[in-house]
Amino acid sequence: MNKADLIEQLCKDASLTKADANSAIDSITNTIITALKKGDKVTLVGFGTFSVTQRKARNGRNPQTGETIKIKATKAAKFKAGKEFSEVIAGAKKKK
Repeated sequence: MNKADLIEQLCKDASLTKADANSAIDSITNTIITALKKGDKVTLVGFGTFSVTQRKARNGRNPQTGETIKIKATKAAKFKAGKEFSEVIAGAKKKK
């Protein structure tokens, strides 16, 4: 599924125009990105948590030459699926 498919589904599910659905998706993604840039976590209960993780500097190898190279420390986005999300994907039944 790509963004266009997601917009189509959102139009059907929420009775929105394509422009409104596109704006909603853009707003959600921009809000998550802005929060992560500030170092905040974004938790959507039942879905999962977006966060930023720090990767340490390390040594690596150039695969073509075998030469040792230094890889700088960097930040990376991380997503941890929520329990309900994981259960649905795994096909687990909900307990009542």
